[in-house]
Amino acid sequence: MRIISHRGWWHQPDEKNTRAAFERSIAAGYGTETDVRDMAGRLVVSHDPPGNEAMRWEDALDLFTGTGLPLAVNVKADGLGPALARSFEGRGISWFAFDMSVPEMVRYARADLPFYTRHSDVEPDPILYHEAQGVWLDGFHRDWFDKRVIERHLAAGKAVCVVSPELHGRDPHRVWEWLLDMAGDITLCTDFPDRASGMLS
Repeated sequence: MRIISHRGWWHQPDEKNTRAAFERSIAAGYGTETDVRDMAGRLVVSHDPPGNEAMRWEDALDLFTGTGLPLAVNVKADGLGPALARSFEGRGISWFAFDMSVPEMVRYARADLPFYTRHSDVEPDPILYHEAQGVWLDGFHRDWFDKRVIERHLAAGKAVCVVSPELHGRDPHRVWEWLLDMAGDITLCTDFPDRASGMLS
């Protein structure tokens, strides 16, 4: 079981997707999920439409280069695939993209870029399942999935990244408890990497 921090390991909400949150995550040995957009012709780290305070994408990658820690890249705009792929060249960072639009996902598949498809309570049929390297397993309104869902994806040769319930305002501990017994290529994306690590390790 791998654990990645959601937008870095932040302590206050305004630290999300900041250098401090990424440095804290790296120091503790956690990969991270973060967001990428474009602004004025360059890639930046930003969940919402960016302002001048947005961190340069290259600066974020510089932090993770050489750490051996993975990045899950939430793609917030179309047309970023070629630039995103170039940004990782020569860095040795394990990464995958997810959450892009359907037409953009088709482009990632055609370009053989690493991407996960989403499986959720509002998306019961994952798009481009056979082409995807993995599954971003999410529950927007309820904790609908269980071990059997994850095991089916693993049996199909897919990696699975589980979105921890606190990202949607729910207590995560019930899900964490049954994840304890699971093996395979599973990642947990969480706002509480230290708590999850203490329970799942």
